[in-house]
Amino acid sequence: MEGSLFEPAAPSGGLTPSALVQRARALWRRKWVVLGVAAIVAAVASAYTLRQPKVFAASTSLIIDVTAPRILDGEVKEVMGEERSNYWFNKEYYATQSEIITSRAVASRVVDKLGLSNDAAFLGLTHIQNETARVQAMQATDAVDMLQHRIRVLPEKDSRVMNIAVEDGDPPRAALLANEVAAAYMAENLALKLRMTEDARSWLEGRLDELSHQSKTSELAVYDFKKDADMLSTSLESRMSIVSERINTYNLKLTEVRTRIAEQQARVDAIRQLRKSAGDDETWAEALPGAKDGPIQELKSRYVEQRGVCAELTERYLPEHPKLLECTRKLAVMREDLLKSLNNVVRAAETALAEAVAQERNLEKLLESAKAEAFVVNKKSIEFDRLKRESDNNQRLYELVLKRLKDIELSGLLRTSNVRVLDAARPSFAPVRPNVRRNLMVGLVLGLLAGLGVALLLDLLENSVSSQADVEERLGLAFLGVVPRIEGGRQPKERDLYVHREPKSSVAECCRAIRTNLLFMSPDKPFKTMVITSSGPQEGKSTTCINLGVAMAQSGNRVLLLDTDMRRPRLHRAFGVPNEMGISSLVVGEGSLEAAVKSTEVPNLFVLPCGPLPPNPAELLHTRAFADLLRAASERFDRIILDSPPLNAVADAAVLATQSDGVVLVLKAGRTNRESARRALRSLADVQARMYGAILNDVDLRAQRYNDAYMAYQGYGQYADESKDGVAHS
Repeated sequence: MEGSLFEPAAPSGGLTPSALVQRARALWRRKWVVLGVAAIVAAVASAYTLRQPKVFAASTSLIIDVTAPRILDGEVKEVMGEERSNYWFNKEYYATQSEIITSRAVASRVVDKLGLSNDAAFLGLTHIQNETARVQAMQATDAVDMLQHRIRVLPEKDSRVMNIAVEDGDPPRAALLANEVAAAYMAENLALKLRMTEDARSWLEGRLDELSHQSKTSELAVYDFKKDADMLSTSLESRMSIVSERINTYNLKLTEVRTRIAEQQARVDAIRQLRKSAGDDETWAEALPGAKDGPIQELKSRYVEQRGVCAELTERYLPEHPKLLECTRKLAVMREDLLKSLNNVVRAAETALAEAVAQERNLEKLLESAKAEAFVVNKKSIEFDRLKRESDNNQRLYELVLKRLKDIELSGLLRTSNVRVLDAARPSFAPVRPNVRRNLMVGLVLGLLAGLGVALLLDLLENSVSSQADVEERLGLAFLGVVPRIEGGRQPKERDLYVHREPKSSVAECCRAIRTNLLFMSPDKPFKTMVITSSGPQEGKSTTCINLGVAMAQSGNRVLLLDTDMRRPRLHRAFGVPNEMGISSLVVGEGSLEAAVKSTEVPNLFVLPCGPLPPNPAELLHTRAFADLLRAASERFDRIILDSPPLNAVADAAVLATQSDGVVLVLKAGRTNRESARRALRSLADVQARMYGAILNDVDLRAQRYNDAYMAYQGYGQYADESKDGVAHS
């Protein structure tokens, strides 16, 4: 993988599997904190429990039916309601009874009967020795409220049994109170029934008088209506039936007349059409159906016969001959009679049509009159039905209320109850509170939870970089490896060259792993110059720089260490070389690179000291002369590692980062602050430095938090130590 320009990553807030594992390890590291808090909370719970006064309980079992035993006939209904088998009704009913048992009314009955308002033992005032003060305290204490809070109702599942439990500091008094509460509940239940019955009876009596008056008034209204509508001899139903029959008769007659009108109208229309088409022919009516009757046919025969006679006479005589004239006169008379008979047929058809039309008008008037009469009768019937219905309703309500009043008066004489005692309460000398075992378990569980909370809080408050997860997830850096803590209280010079002098140690192996990771960051274009820096002082960057230089030199590379920390240089002390000539001298043009570079006891490892401390290190490192120095050194050495000052202290490291191939950040495990590391990374991001990653330095592999994560490094150290002694391992 290649190094990249780095932008500091925001801290991850998601609960990834690695984050959960990290939280679990943090809790395990602080297990003694968890156990300590749990022990403290359990001890406090134990002390609190043992200081609590003992409380005893007694319970009375009741059987509660939905209704009381039915003694009267099934038609007699009580005011309190009737028995139902509906599940939700029963559930609500028994919940209501529970509220009644714990009500103030029931508690008041018990307090008044037993005189608990003046019972100092019940009120818990026996510790007051002064009589006057005790009386004042009794008056200020609400005994009813105290008793209410001591009553508990415990229904038995899938049954009609309910247990009334009462708690008290004295077992016999607890049993007495439980029995008295049960008795008070039964009395209150019966009193409620009687009160409701009496209220219902009073209301029904007032309503009965009102309904009696309304019933009489409505009956008189029905009588007056019958009298005004003449319904005493003939009912409205009979009258309506007669009118309906007349309407039906008129409708039948009207249908017949209209049928006849249609026939006559068709005949008249045909005659008129025949007359119009005949023109001047006076015998057009001979084509009519009525023209073939006997009298008309006789007239027509005589007319034809006379016309024949006249035709014969015309052949014999002149027109002025008396016989011909007489014949002609008779023929004219016969023709006139025939025409009159034919015209009478036409008039008869028209007269029949007019008669049918007149009959239709008369029938329509009769039908409208009958309909009007029917509407009047119907309206009277509606009004009568309304009055009759009102009268019947008033009478029915009167009878219903009267019957209900008699039922209530009869049921009110009963004193039966739907509640009966199953088992009376007996004193129990085993306290119900405090429950020592339960309280101890609760205290222990709460203590463990509180301990876990404290451990998590401590883990959240810890703001240092301590693990690979912190480097990768919280800082967003590539993790190059760890450098274990060098034990044994060694001197700084011995610590700096520890990898060289202990090549088989776990520290040396870790440095070689870091070297491998760095070389494989960009295998095609390996780095030439690399800056080693840290966010703050005393984080081990110089020692890490030397160790990496030794590891790279051991791989055969010519490595040059540059001490660019021109404020607190220490590479010359680590290798025991003089510091009279170094980087500052070469930058100002004094001496040569070959003379300034010093060899070390490590083969292939060379060091270029800082030289005399300059007054302006940052400006000196930013010069062209320093860039030329780096370029010249790159031509002579395979790897150049720059030991720089801390990033958050001075700007030297940021300047060096712009002139090198990449930067490695050294973080001291458990000490480097995360925010300080992010601030350092922002400084590198501002100059667009290329980050290779981070090294976690000074890791205590024996610490419990690293047992699982870095167990391989511990195993390698043990393997190396045993190999010195010639011990073989499979």
